[in-house]
Amino acid sequence: MTIETPRTRRPLGEEAVVYVRDKIISGAFAPGTRVRPEAVASELGISPTPAREALKALEVEGFLNLEPRRGFTVATVTGDDIRDIFLVQSAVAGELAARATARMTAAQCARLEEIHASLVAASERHDLDAVEEANHRFHREINLAAGAPKLGWVIQILSRYTPRRFYTTKGCTCSADWPVTTVNDHTEILAKIGGRDAQGVRAATLEHVQRAGEQLARHIDARLNGEDCSV
Repeated sequence: MTIETPRTRRPLGEEAVVYVRDKIISGAFAPGTRVRPEAVASELGISPTPAREALKALEVEGFLNLEPRRGFTVATVTGDDIRDIFLVQSAVAGELAARATARMTAAQCARLEEIHASLVAASERHDLDAVEEANHRFHREINLAAGAPKLGWVIQILSRYTPRRFYTTKGCTCSADWPVTTVNDHTEILAKIGGRDAQGVRAATLEHVQRAGEQLARHIDARLNGEDCSV
């Protein structure tokens, strides 16, 4: 459930960072897995140099370890790590939503309603890619309306730790009900914005983000405990 503001196309190294980080957080790369720059480069169709720089950056972030004679290996990320990240993310997202509620123009509210309608339609036809895109657009519209560029920058950083494909991935029992949950949560958030209820939308957004984090955290815990949860 990424809620970042718009960005231009990422440099190749950053694309590699996002790719590997998503694999680690979603559990596709288990702790201890060796991650080779050449393999990442081949998967993304880039040269090994930006891929190697990406792995170095992920070592600094604590997602990878650099071991003698083994190279880069995946560090352990726990469910509690995810909960901590989403705890902070929910507070920032809630503040952005509250500020947006006080500032939104009629045109911005109309765009938000159109985006929500597309989300509902995508969920009803089980189009997971469209659900994901509409979700991103919904939060992006709110973040832009908040008029708080520094908080927008913070939410971009925090959103790096949210795998883009986890919540709408077929076959993942931890995220199977997320499209419907997203529709319900966004419906409440939209109603609070329409009613100019800044405190209400702050609380609804906080709960929405923390609910997303808890689903991901449970998925991570299940993987660490050796339970089956395909992604």
